[in-house]
Amino acid sequence: MANSAEDSAVRGEPFVESGEAFRRLGGLEIPAARQHYDVVVIGGGQAGLSVGHYLRKRGLRFIILDAAARIGDSWRKRWDSLRLFTPAKLDGLVGMKFPAPPDYFPTKDEMGDYLEAYAARFELPVRSGTRVERLSRRDGVFVVKTGSGDIEADQVVVAMANYQRHRLPAFAGQLRSDIVQMHSCDYRNPGQLRAGGVLIVGAGNSGAEIAKELEAAHPIWLSGRAPGEVPFDIAGLPARLFLTRLVLRFVFHRVLTIRTPLGRKARPAFISKGAPLIRVKAKQLAAAGVERVPRVVGVRDGLPVLEDGRVIDAANVIWCTGFHPGFSWIDPADLPVLGDDGEPIHDGGVATGAPGLYFVGLHFLYSVSSTMIHGVARDAKRIVDAIAARIRSNGARALAG
Repeated sequence: MANSAEDSAVRGEPFVESGEAFRRLGGLEIPAARQHYDVVVIGGGQAGLSVGHYLRKRGLRFIILDAAARIGDSWRKRWDSLRLFTPAKLDGLVGMKFPAPPDYFPTKDEMGDYLEAYAARFELPVRSGTRVERLSRRDGVFVVKTGSGDIEADQVVVAMANYQRHRLPAFAGQLRSDIVQMHSCDYRNPGQLRAGGVLIVGAGNSGAEIAKELEAAHPIWLSGRAPGEVPFDIAGLPARLFLTRLVLRFVFHRVLTIRTPLGRKARPAFISKGAPLIRVKAKQLAAAGVERVPRVVGVRDGLPVLEDGRVIDAANVIWCTGFHPGFSWIDPADLPVLGDDGEPIHDGGVATGAPGLYFVGLHFLYSVSSTMIHGVARDAKRIVDAIAARIRSNGARALAG
C-alpha cells in the first residue's frame, strides 16, 4: 500500500509535509505546498512515459511534466497522413503491446491515443499543460520553474528529443509575400498550399514523405543532400519476415551504439545527416516526377536560389530544415551541460557536467534506435538504474557520515 506521498504523486498533486512554511488564503493560515520529488521527468512523450514506467517499478516518488494539453499531442499535431515508419510489433512501450496487427503501420493519432492509454494503464503521474521555464540548482537541489510554481527534485530526467524549435534559414524572410511558406512542423495537408510548384527544402524522411503526398497535385522540387535509404520495402514480405527486425532490432539497436567502434564511427553522420529514408525510396520519387535539385543557398528577387545558381519559381516552400535543440531553459550557470551548439553533453544520457541530471530521447543517445519507439525502453531503464544507484550511493555516504 502506497504512503500518502506516493498517493499524491500518482494523482499529480503536491505532498504537503508537516512543519513547512505557511501562506495566507482568504484570511486563513494554511500550509504552503512544498513540491519535492525524488525525480522530476520533463517531457511526457514515449521517452518520459518509459522513464516513468521504470521509476514506478523502483517505488520512487516522481512527477512527469508535459507542456501539451493532452498526452500524445506531440504526435497528433503532425501532418494528417503521417504513419509511423515502423510496424505495430515494434511500436509498443515496455509492458504494453501496441493494439494492432503486428505488420500494421499506425497513424499518428493512433500513436497519440496509445501513449494516453499507456499512461492511464500504469497510473503514471503526468501533469499536462505544464511548461518548464527554467531548470536550475539551488543548495544541491534541482529547481524546476513552471508557470504554476517551482518544483524541487533530487534528480531530473529531461525526456525530450533535441528538436524543440524549428530551424529556418535567415533568408527565408526575403521570399516574396505571395509565396506560401511553412516549416514541416506546421504542415498538415495539401489544402494549405497554393496552386503551382512546391519547393521542399530538406530531403530526409519528412521531406520525402511530404513530396510523395503532394506530387499528384503539384510540380515538386526536392532540395538537399540525400541521406541514403534502407535498401528494402518496409511493408514488403521480406521485411515482414526478417529484414525489419534484422535492421531495426539488431543493426540499429545493438550494432550501431556508442559502445561499439562501428557505432562510434557512424554516430556523427547519423546526427548531422539524419536517419536514412525508411518508407519512401528515391526511385519512387523519381517515378512520380519529383525533381531532385541542389541545396537552397539564398534568395534573388524574392525567389529561392539553388547552389548551382538556378532560380526556382515556386508558389510554395516547405522547409524541412530541422530543429534547434531547444534546451535554452537549462540554466548554464548552475548546470553547465550544453555545448556551444546547444546540444547536451552526456555519456549515454548521463550529463557529465551536472550529477543527477539525465537525458532520454536524444538522437543516437546510446544507439540509432534511441529515438525509435522500440529503442527508448532500453535507454529509460539504463537511466533509471543510474538514478537508483545514485540514491543508494548518497544513502551510504549519509550513513557513513
